[in-house]
Amino acid sequence: MRTSRKKRLLAAGTAWAVAAAGAVAISFGLAGSASAGEFLVNGGLESGNLAPWTCSGATGSVVTGHAHGGSYALAGAASSTDTAQCTQTVAVAPNTTYTLSAYVNGAYVYLGVNGSSSTWTPSTGGAYQKLSVSFTTTATQTSATVFTHGWYGQGTYYADDISLDGPGAPSSSPSVPSSPSPSASASASASASASASASASASPSGSATSPPPAGSHALVGYLHASFANGAGYMRMSDVPDSWDVIDLAFGEPDSITSGNIHFNRCPVAQCPGVESDADFKAAIAAKQAKGKKVLLSIGGQNGEVQLTTTAARDAFVSSVSSIIDKWGLDGLDIDFEGHSLSLNTGDNDFKNPTTPVITNLISAVKSLKAKYGANFQLTMAPETFFVQLGYQYYGSGPWGGQDPRAGAFLPVIYALRDDLTLLHVQDYNSGSIMGLDGQYHNMGGADFHIAMTDMLLAGFPVAGNTANMFPPLKPSQVAIGMPANTYAGNGYVAPAVVNQALDCLTKGTGCGSYTPRAGKQPNLRGLMTWSINWDNYNGNEFSKNFHNYFG
Repeated sequence: MRTSRKKRLLAAGTAWAVAAAGAVAISFGLAGSASAGEFLVNGGLESGNLAPWTCSGATGSVVTGHAHGGSYALAGAASSTDTAQCTQTVAVAPNTTYTLSAYVNGAYVYLGVNGSSSTWTPSTGGAYQKLSVSFTTTATQTSATVFTHGWYGQGTYYADDISLDGPGAPSSSPSVPSSPSPSASASASASASASASASASASPSGSATSPPPAGSHALVGYLHASFANGAGYMRMSDVPDSWDVIDLAFGEPDSITSGNIHFNRCPVAQCPGVESDADFKAAIAAKQAKGKKVLLSIGGQNGEVQLTTTAARDAFVSSVSSIIDKWGLDGLDIDFEGHSLSLNTGDNDFKNPTTPVITNLISAVKSLKAKYGANFQLTMAPETFFVQLGYQYYGSGPWGGQDPRAGAFLPVIYALRDDLTLLHVQDYNSGSIMGLDGQYHNMGGADFHIAMTDMLLAGFPVAGNTANMFPPLKPSQVAIGMPANTYAGNGYVAPAVVNQALDCLTKGTGCGSYTPRAGKQPNLRGLMTWSINWDNYNGNEFSKNFHNYFG
């Protein structure tokens, strides 16, 4: 069965030509038949060479010993600076639906169509996994570029049996070279600059959409959507396009232990300028059309959530799903504070938690992820007490008596690490926290942000136990949480101090007395702030500085 698929690919219709120094263009004469046809050439790599695929930075190759079927597979050597994207451009018909599929093996492997839909998997567990995504061409579209790529720093991935099916079979057999040629290699190298990461605008309840491309930088902010304060109300349509991720604050439970989450928009009496539900939803869709992500943030200072029972867990999944579907959102932000998460006495292993409020939350989020698929955006905004404090103290401790909330977010982060889009710990409203240098660090300077972020990038022993290490997160999963101004929270720092912290963490310069154990991490995802409203109140100082820094 696997080999026959490759033979069919090689026998598929029409001739192809490789451009000498540019992107590959493959012209097919579309038949009038409505039967499904194969539109990719060499999708099984059985020619023994790449052509007509082109790969960025000469990162692609054809290898043996790793095939899903037949003898050959595509290997993409993703590095710290290149996702190893390989593309093929084909002729397509307007207003036509096609299905792209492939078998992939590796960590963070993507499959998609430039400017349209995509899908991805965080890990295939060492075995091949099938990815599939459908897309419909526009009324004037006559070509499409399909791609597969890995993720920065994740190593080599493999792809095989890549197929693009659609109505109308090609009409004659392609002649595929039997061995690699210099012109094909030159074409692959020359087309590297033309390769692009995909981003789509639809929500999980619509067509596929992928996270921000790895290695890119994101600005995350909370929008006061359910209440008003001194920052003033801001309509969704008025949120500047500088914000890449917009977290709607807040979804809250009917009661602490019910698990039933509601999201009530700010009432007219409190927010005189509030838009209608229809306008709010339309503005969300408009943001998504520009590649922005809009998430429901649950919790906050007043939204205590304790999923103490499986009934509460199920109510959480059901109610959160309803909110996501109603507004067409891209995912969920977990902003559990206060007493939402607390470890039971004797629950001392963050890798194998037993406390119901922890295990039920993990289970609930996994259910949501399973429902909406790989494109479901998952972010978390815990306080330092629940994360970095775990370096010294975890739960009530081996003898009891400690605050059982210490480090209580660690088992949640660990269990969902492969599903996690972004972790942006709140580096504000925090007490002194010991860093990996054994020194206490305090809010108000670059040093605090450097030390707290380095702990996430380097990993650390939980409760000082070097045999029980909290593993580092990928830099692309980490953003730094900061208040937008002095009114927003304790721990505000001026733009120059923000830049000093970024210089140290991403460039290895200006670190002062603290030397990051993780080294410089240019792919650190970015910054989060509380909040978009407070930044607007402050003349957009925070967002302007972010874009001035990253360009």
